[in-house]
Order: sequence, then C-alpha cells, then structure tokens
Amino acid sequence: MHIVVCIKQVPDSAQIRVHPVTNTIMRQGVPTIINPYDLFALEEALRLRDKFGGKVTVLTMGPPSAEDSLRKALTFGADRAVLLTDRFFAGADTLATSYALASAIRKIGATYGEPDIVFTGKQTIDGDTAQVGPGICKRLDFLQLTYVSKVASLDLEGRSIEVERRSEGGVQVLRSRLPCLITMLEGTNEVRRGTMLNALTAARAEVVKWSAQDAGVEDISKCGLRGSPTVVKRVFAPTARSEKAVVVEPAGRPPAEALIDEIFKLRPKLEADMFELARGF
Repeated sequence: MHIVVCIKQVPDSAQIRVHPVTNTIMRQGVPTIINPYDLFALEEALRLRDKFGGKVTVLTMGPPSAEDSLRKALTFGADRAVLLTDRFFAGADTLATSYALASAIRKIGATYGEPDIVFTGKQTIDGDTAQVGPGICKRLDFLQLTYVSKVASLDLEGRSIEVERRSEGGVQVLRSRLPCLITMLEGTNEVRRGTMLNALTAARAEVVKWSAQDAGVEDISKCGLRGSPTVVKRVFAPTARSEKAVVVEPAGRPPAEALIDEIFKLRPKLEADMFELARGF
C-alpha cells in the first residue's frame, strides 16, 4: 500500500503579516509550523501503514525552508519526503496549488508506485478555504471523502474503504473504492511523538526536491501568481465596536431570567415583537 500525505508549512497564525501591495501573506521572518490539520492526516496515514504495511510519502509545496516541515514529518515515522519548490510556484492560490500538487502526485505515482490513498488536512490555518484537497482530487479523478472523522475499515484486496464523515445532520458512514482522497478533521486521533530512531533517521534522510519541470508540470502558466485567478481586493482588521459589554448580575434570580430581562431592557422593541409573534401562534 502506498499513501501520499500533503502537508503545508504555514506561518504561526499569531504572527501573520500581510504585504501592503500584493495582499499576500508575508512569510519572511515569521516562525513556521506544520499546518495542525495536516498532522491528523499524517497520523491516520501512519496508523494505516502500521496496520496494513506499505509506505507513506509526505509531499509539500513551498520555499526551500519547507524542508524543515518535511523532516519533522519524517520524525513522526513517514518513509519518504518530497519537496516541490520552484520560483514559478510563488503566490499560488488554491487553484494553482492544487494543479501543481496533482502534477507532483502523478510523478510520485510513476516514480514510487501509484498511491492508494491521498490524505490532506481539512484546511490550512493561513488560507482557511478547504479547497486544495478537493481540487487535487478532481484533477487526479479520485473519489473524494471530505471532513472525515474516522477510517472505520480498509479492504486492500477488495479495493474499498469505509469512513465516518461529519456532517451538519450528524455522522455519515460512507464506503468508497480506492484510490481516493481523504481530508481529515481536527481532533480525530492523537498525534504520536516520534521515536529517537525516527529522529536520527530523519536527520540523515534525503528530502527529494523537485522543480516544476522535475514534477512533470505541463503548463507553467497555471502555476504561481500567473495561474491564480483569485484577487484579494482589500485586507482589513474588523472595526472595533464602540459598544461595551454589559455585565448582568443575577441578584438571586436564575441567570437565564436575569439575562433575558437585561436584553429586553436594552431592546424593548424586541420584547414587543416576540409577544406579537407568540400571539400569532
């Protein structure tokens, strides 16, 4: 079995800065981490590898410094790391990113064996779009399983997988054919701590570095800023509210009752509207 896990090196969300001209995230000089959602995807892939055998390849697209995140993934027990890095990828939005990553996954399949499953996190903390995973899936023509909270079973001989997917109405149990792409939710498992042997192996391991040409990208105009139709018109901080918070003292009454009375005191029209609505029923 071969599993590919797409991770992303993201800036620490507490220290993100935005370029005043391009409105893109400024990553220089900002501490970086592995996108937290991707760690749950990596852990699930490692659990399946440990149970069924096979290899886990970790893939990321980014500057040369993204190698640090790949080595971190290797310390958790991943078998192989591939860094997709090229100046042509700079400024990519989700459309251009999914195009480049899908090209790299095809090259990984041709080089190391076709993947049975591709894992990604639900979303990233810098973009928060949740679009890259489904975008990769569409380009690879894989079956798509999003917002997965649990991999219930895997049948390699029958080429099928069963997962639990969180939805607004509860939990859906879905069975799919392989190959497929899975986006994992947060908190779905407990991320392991790498062993000392894994750390030593990761320090000596080769991180495969591919340019756009190495990865087999066919149309360079679909990569980076040139291949990104998304335009950020304006970036701004929300305006601070001038209205101050009100502290409600229960004064011996049930807190909910005191809160409702305070709301009606501040919004008398709301109380009248609610009574009118109740009268209609």
